[in-house]
Amino acid sequence: MNIKPILLIAASACFVLGIAGCDTSKYGQVEQGRVVAFDAEKRVVTVVHDSAIDPIHPVYDTMPAVQFTLPTDPAEVGPLPKAGQRLKLDIEKKQIELYDIPKANLVYLDIEIVDLQQKIDRTHPLVYDATAKAAKPFPIIDSEKKTVTVYSSRQKVLCTFVIPEGYADRNVYPLSTWDAGDEVRIYFKTEGQALRFMNISKTDIYKR
Repeated sequence: MNIKPILLIAASACFVLGIAGCDTSKYGQVEQGRVVAFDAEKRVVTVVHDSAIDPIHPVYDTMPAVQFTLPTDPAEVGPLPKAGQRLKLDIEKKQIELYDIPKANLVYLDIEIVDLQQKIDRTHPLVYDATAKAAKPFPIIDSEKKTVTVYSSRQKVLCTFVIPEGYADRNVYPLSTWDAGDEVRIYFKTEGQALRFMNISKTDIYKR
């Protein structure tokens, strides 16, 4: 039996099926997670690993975040990613999980919810402009009320909460702090160098 084609098939299967951390020795591995930073000039993406590999209930709990340089071959690069530091919005616990860039770590912040709209799909008038035929921009910061409004299409939730203490400085914590970055899948053999880059969010395989 020729083992090489089998291992190559296994590596391809890992990429297609999204088995993050799948190891086929020298034939490559797959990383899957959410983009928290993207340097477009250097073409370097920073990803927080999804240990659950579950499109409905992802778990971003692995530190440190990992960096990859995008493939040099344009044919191996999907749509470029949007970065965002919001990793989870838990309306039951009233808590938000962020990747805090200055701290280079995960933080779990208790939030005061002032408005919550549920069962809001992508075409709902609250989040979609039918005249412009485009999604409305989120997050929204209300500087006067010191609140931020975020929309999660995966959870179908539109939520407004008070900006947690210590996170109001827009120079330190910009709008992307409250946004969800794209979910991506990366195939690689050498740590830090992607051979194939798939933007899951922009190919509509999974929803945020």
